[in-house]
Amino acid sequence: MNYSEAGAGRTFVIRLEDGEIVHEAIEQFAREKKIERASLIAVGGADKGSILVVGPEESRSTPINPMTHELYDAHEVTGTGTIFPDDEGNPILHMHMACGREENTVTGCIRRGVKVWLVMEIILTELTENSASRQLDPQSGFKLLKP
Repeated sequence: MNYSEAGAGRTFVIRLEDGEIVHEAIEQFAREKKIERASLIAVGGADKGSILVVGPEESRSTPINPMTHELYDAHEVTGTGTIFPDDEGNPILHMHMACGREENTVTGCIRRGVKVWLVMEIILTELTENSASRQLDPQSGFKLLKP
């Protein structure tokens, strides 16, 4: 386990609008507000055609081949995530959402493009007094959190 401590900074109440792409809108907001690190919760709707990464094809294979799932219609969502800068200082959102419709639910990473259906509410809490960042891990090829 690796860890670091952080303080709580500003808290933002955000409403994303119909059609916005969640990770693009949140990362743009973070750049505008000079937010380097944050934790987030989300609730709202994801539109038809949104894409989730739902796991690797094989759990211990190299290279890692992601599986994706496209939402077939509007879904209710709840999600949680973090923002940390990459090695170039760009705020990178890592968020997972559970998306449900009727008795079906799928959970995954939103990085491939989740589009807001009507509205999505985000509570973003800035993390201060911390230097954690996302650094390239040569083994996985992913930018992993370095606390």
